Amino acid sequence: MKTLIIDTALGACTAVAADHSLVVAAATEGMTRGHQERLGGMVRTVMAAARWSYDDLARIAVTTGPGSFTGLRVGLAFAQGLGLALDRPVSGLSTLGAFAHDVESRGVVWALIDARRGQVYGQPFQDGAPLDDPAALNLEAAAARMAGTQARIAVGSGAALTSAPGVETIVLAAPSPRALARVAAEQPQGEARPLYLRAPDAKLPGGRAPE
Repeated sequence: MKTLIIDTALGACTAVAADHSLVVAAATEGMTRGHQERLGGMVRTVMAAARWSYDDLARIAVTTGPGSFTGLRVGLAFAQGLGLALDRPVSGLSTLGAFAHDVESRGVVWALIDARRGQVYGQPFQDGAPLDDPAALNLEAAAARMAGTQARIAVGSGAALTSAPGVETIVLAAPSPRALARVAAEQPQGEARPLYLRAPDAKLPGGRAPE
């Protein structure tokens, strides 16, 4: 299944052309702002490198969080607009699930995202499958839950913020193209709606919180 994958949820802008779990072409650039300006060009570059036409695509996939409010909106709007124009389904991918696919381990892996304000977004996985729901946790609670699940590895942008005995940390700003392709192949029909584990920090004009 030929899939265009988009990730703008965290500290990178990434576009991937994947056939099932195989990365055919990919472009990624580290950034915390400016995803909107770079994404269209990166998609065109990746599609050209894969030698695919847009008609070749079976679906579009996009990370739905947790992540930054603005970044998630950029990726989702682009993916849904392209899906509508091509009449292709758009599926959502878990950012934490993608991080979990960035490591190989037979034990428990915790995917952790730096949520700022003394918190992480975290979720435990084993063999790529979630063991619990994602949650916003303070650093002490995250460390305690990691110890309670006998975690072996912590991966993600928040991996170095917590400490638990015997846990290896792998700090990544965003999931790799390979991990995105793997999780997209395993989650072909995820719902393309943003996942927020707490209210966004951003404010609309007049001080109103986004809905």
